[in-house]
Amino acid sequence: MKKVTIILIFIAFVFCLPKVNAQLINWNTMGSTQHIINANVGLDYSVSYGIGYGYKPNTKLPIIMDANFSMPSGKTLFDDFKTKIGGQMLLLDISNFRGALALYGMYRRQETELVRLQNFGSDMKATFGYYKSKWFVAAEAGFDKAVVTHFKHSQAFREKVYADVADGWYEPATGGNFSYGLQTGYSFKKTDLTLALGKRISQDFKTAPFLPLYVNLGLNYRLSYH
Repeated sequence: MKKVTIILIFIAFVFCLPKVNAQLINWNTMGSTQHIINANVGLDYSVSYGIGYGYKPNTKLPIIMDANFSMPSGKTLFDDFKTKIGGQMLLLDISNFRGALALYGMYRRQETELVRLQNFGSDMKATFGYYKSKWFVAAEAGFDKAVVTHFKHSQAFREKVYADVADGWYEPATGGNFSYGLQTGYSFKKTDLTLALGKRISQDFKTAPFLPLYVNLGLNYRLSYH
């Protein structure tokens, strides 16, 4: 039973690590923008791909509501993927300095020959930087939390590891990870080319994943109000 517990904790820890697919925003190009279509590719344990859509309502306080879908490269599509929905809000606007807060709810799925995991979690990120009409650079800090994970074990797991293992929902004790890094971008007339890179560490500030670095390259296409 102890062996099973260790395996479950290990799988949950690996599964709950964040996958980067953030939609980076140049707030200085958002004046008349209403829709944002995003595509991105990242290096985060493996090469992963993502797409996203953002909508900017005509409000006094700049808000972007967006949804994202990402999955790692592999032979079997849709075995592993993540969806994220939420929004970003510009809270600080002083000269060319901008500060924003992003909040998301997430659903993640991962499947191996031993177990299928489905996870619900949350993601929060704060950014602060210097923004111009053609470029921007900002610092970012975030916290990714796996709230609850459902385990569905395969027959192979029952035969090779533990026959009486129980399927069901688990609340991982180490399901949170901090991330910090930099983001930058260059803006054209209707597009933004963006780059984010940084590091992550678990919520206990003692452990880190085998590859603690992340890199994400994205492209935004902006559509203005009619």
